[in-house]
This record gives sequence, C-alpha cells and structure tokens, in this order.
Amino acid sequence: MLSEQLSDGKVQCNLCERRCKLAPGALGFCKTRKNIGGKLYTLVYGDISSISANPIEKKPFYHFWPGSVALTIGTYSCNLTCPWCQNWHISKSPPNPKLANYISPEEFVAQALRERCQGTSISFNEPTLLFEYSLDVFRLARKQEFYNTYVTNGHMTLEALRMLHGAGLDAMCIDAKGDAAVVRKYCGGDTEVVWRNVREAKKLGMHVEVVNLIIPGINDRDEQLRELAKRHLREAGKQTPLHFTAYYPAYKFDAPPTPVATLERARDMAVSEGIEFVYLGNVPGHRYENTYCPGCGELLIERRGLELVGARLVNGRCPSCGREIPIIGGVDKTRR
Repeated sequence: MLSEQLSDGKVQCNLCERRCKLAPGALGFCKTRKNIGGKLYTLVYGDISSISANPIEKKPFYHFWPGSVALTIGTYSCNLTCPWCQNWHISKSPPNPKLANYISPEEFVAQALRERCQGTSISFNEPTLLFEYSLDVFRLARKQEFYNTYVTNGHMTLEALRMLHGAGLDAMCIDAKGDAAVVRKYCGGDTEVVWRNVREAKKLGMHVEVVNLIIPGINDRDEQLRELAKRHLREAGKQTPLHFTAYYPAYKFDAPPTPVATLERARDMAVSEGIEFVYLGNVPGHRYENTYCPGCGELLIERRGLELVGARLVNGRCPSCGREIPIIGGVDKTRR
C-alpha cells in the first residue's frame, strides 16, 4: 500500500498526485481508499465492475501486439472529474464493498487463458485505483507470458508507476485530455503530471500511446491542437502514436459529436509538426485508422473499427522502402 503515516491518526495516500490526507474514517477523493484505524485500505481490490475480452485496438493500442486480444477489467470511481466521461456509469459510481463482485487475480488470469487471450488490460475506469490488484495480476500474468496494459489518465505518482512497471506493466495508453487550462478546469487534473509520466514510462522502456478526446468548444481550437502536438513531440517523440478520438454526448455534457473534419484538421497539424503516426478514433472505416509508412506512404496495417483487416510488414519493415516501423509484437491472431 502506497501510504504515509501522519500525526493525529491521519494517513496520506501516495497512489495518485492528489496525495489525499485522510483523517480516521475518511475516504480519499476517489472514494476507493479509506483510513481505518490509522491505516490506508483499498475498498476495490478485485471488485470488478466489467470484464470482457477486447481487441487491443479498442484501448486504443495500434503499435502494441496488433490483432491480439486482452482480457479487460475495471472497477469503480475515478480520481478526475471529467463531465463528458464516456464510462460514467462506473467511473462516477463509488464502490460498495457489501455488493462487491470479487474476482481473484488467479481467477482472472485463468479466464484469460480459457478465452485464449494474449494479454491483460485494466481499463473502463481509472486503472490506478486497482493498483494493488494490478501488481498481483501482472506478476501472475507474466508467468503465463501475457502482456499487461493500462488505459489511464496518467495521474499516478512516480512511486506507483515504477512499482507497476516492476510488477510487469508493459504498455500504457495515456489520455492527455487537452491543454493545461482545460484539464484543470474540467477534470481537476494537471497536464504536467501526465507528460511527466509519459516521459518516465518511456524511460522505463514501456510502450506508450497518447490519446486526446476532442470536444467541440472545449479543446478543438487550432492553437490548442497544435500546442498539444508540439508537447507530444517534445515529451513522447515523433514515433510515439498519437490518437485523436471523437467525442459523443455523455454524462453531464451535451455538446454535439466531434465533426470528422475537426479530427482530420488535428491530424494534419500533428503530422505537419513531425509526428509520424497519428490516428483518428471513434470513426470506423476512416482511412486514418490505418498505419502508413511515414517514409513512402505505403499502407502497412489496415483496420476497420476494432478489426485488424490486414498487415504488410516484413520483419517489422515497410515492404516498399524497407523503413523500420516501431511496432511491438506480431500482427496476427495466433500468438497463443
């Protein structure tokens, strides 16, 4: 448990950068940590709200084991306040330990084996809240030669990130959510923490992909999109995939869906800044779901929604110009 004893029976949670200080009996901001008798306890260990075998492309990971399937789970609540949350039914619901749907780490990994998955993913709500469970799952999954992934808002502490990596976290899909002002106003978050964790994850050797949900009237101005692309280039590098995804009205937000033209404009800006792999999401069938060689423009991996249609890489290289393409893992569905 990442915590620190304070005076007067208080305890500080060091799981995310909120670093909540809890009086005896109090809950943290995310409502999944409680001070009981001067010690910090998780209320969601193994309490699974959702479980399903998903294509890795759904996360979205496009350069990490394309065509594979990850058994995916989530729990309840969140450490941010995004009013447009697409999974608000669980992320805005506090846990109820009396009604917990408990799945042990051993059961989870066994189910992944039965369903012939190639890896695990913790997603749906903020996976950092399943921190202790993640550590146990990842260690077991590694023994079965599974990969392990997180789909996260990137607000975990460095201590938590390093422990996750040490236990076997291989890849993170990190949601940038916009510029500093947007993330602070609407989400109660800090983009500096997010980009710091992008840098640290890459330094640790983890695979990283960055996502930005574009919301009309909030983070869709040209200067916002271009600045995000420049920040991505500085912190993540030109070969780290960047995904611009379409928003749809949800939870407390009723702005119209993101126009496809806005997504395309964002992609054009990012490519013009020098990012080599920029994708569009939530627009099934769009040509920019595909992977193209940044050298010669050859179509390398074709996708349709969550389906991998075909791949033309030869030993990790473009068959036309020979350029090496930074993709981890095979592009078939027969790893296991």
